[in-house]
Amino acid sequence: MVMLHGLGDSIEGYRWLPEAMNLPGLNYLLVNAPDDYFGGYSWFDFEGDMVPGVRRSRKLLFELLDATRAKGFPTSQTVIGGFSQGGLMSVEVGLRYPYRLAGIVCLSGCVCEPVKLIQELSPVAARQRLLVTHGTLDPLIPFAEVRAQVNTLTTAGLQIEWREFVKVHTIIEPEMEVIRGFVQAGFVAATPV
Repeated sequence: MVMLHGLGDSIEGYRWLPEAMNLPGLNYLLVNAPDDYFGGYSWFDFEGDMVPGVRRSRKLLFELLDATRAKGFPTSQTVIGGFSQGGLMSVEVGLRYPYRLAGIVCLSGCVCEPVKLIQELSPVAARQRLLVTHGTLDPLIPFAEVRAQVNTLTTAGLQIEWREFVKVHTIIEPEMEVIRGFVQAGFVAATPV
């Protein structure tokens, strides 16, 4: 499981994830974003035009997934997930990456240019499994905006499991149960018969 943090955070903010996931045998790759941001890191500039930073980070993450594949970790047994900015990057990468993943997880994130994303989907995008969770009380990324983006992607034929929680911009325990189940299901589906 490749996990991408949110704005101003780092891999240190996700050291709790393996224990919380409680999936023995699952390897974790925690990744720092490329830009310094007040003691943490950022995937893109959220105050100005985010698109150049999103594209640059997407390229870096494609390279990371390619390197992971080259080291013997099959893409079909790899989940990419993230929180907030990391969630946006997971969708951005997962739906454009040319190989099928075990799953894509977007927690409290949003979609960069949904219409353009639909135009640039990879040939395997319609077969990708995507979990999107969001808080109805999120003060940073408006719930209604994200739900509309997810509806746009679903209308385009993408397989999205949408889950909403009464929460702010955070990850909560009931959400962890949903994530765990989604990840497990992806690995069961990816197991060769």
